[in-house]
Amino acid sequence: MLFNLPNILTFSRILAIPVIIGLLLFVADPLGSWLAFSAYTYACLTDFFDGYVARAWHLQSAFGRFLDPIADKLLIASVLLMLVGIDRFSGLTVLPAAVILCREILVSGLREFLAEVPVRVPVTTLAKWKTTIQMLALGFLLGGPVGPDFGPLTTTEVGIWGLWGAAVLTLITGYDYLRAGLRHIIETNHGPGEVNVPGDGSDGGRP
Repeated sequence: MLFNLPNILTFSRILAIPVIIGLLLFVADPLGSWLAFSAYTYACLTDFFDGYVARAWHLQSAFGRFLDPIADKLLIASVLLMLVGIDRFSGLTVLPAAVILCREILVSGLREFLAEVPVRVPVTTLAKWKTTIQMLALGFLLGGPVGPDFGPLTTTEVGIWGLWGAAVLTLITGYDYLRAGLRHIIETNHGPGEVNVPGDGSDGGRP
């Protein structure tokens, strides 16, 4: 089941990353930003549909559960780094981007450890909100220079405020995840058992 539809959608999300980077680097605005925004929107839609199709068509697979969060993290990290690299935002606004990237590294490390033990990782509602706001913020930032104004705020400013909001939720959900992971590490010294660890929302709830 390596090349079923959900996995193909996930693969295409990874393939969209160099497309977004190339458009931002080599295609002048306004076309470059609009095309990069379109490619990013497609990638975000696949994040929903791969999990939906897997559940609806009973195409769940261990490979899909492995690949889906990796694709999400690659997409978010690549877009954040590119936006900083092309000066789409700078200064203090780099701080929430750094918070988001550091949390992704933390969660990846915890996932690697918890994969070796019987730990369930349910996705919390707050983590889903974090992921949604984060994706929307990056979309606004990608279209920033050519997007419309939203009242007193430009498209870029909406994206920046969204990035700060995502960073706050990132800290909250990251702390919950770290606390649950550390609790399990401590409990392993007292005997085996299954522990519920709140998910980071990056897998879109994919089974």
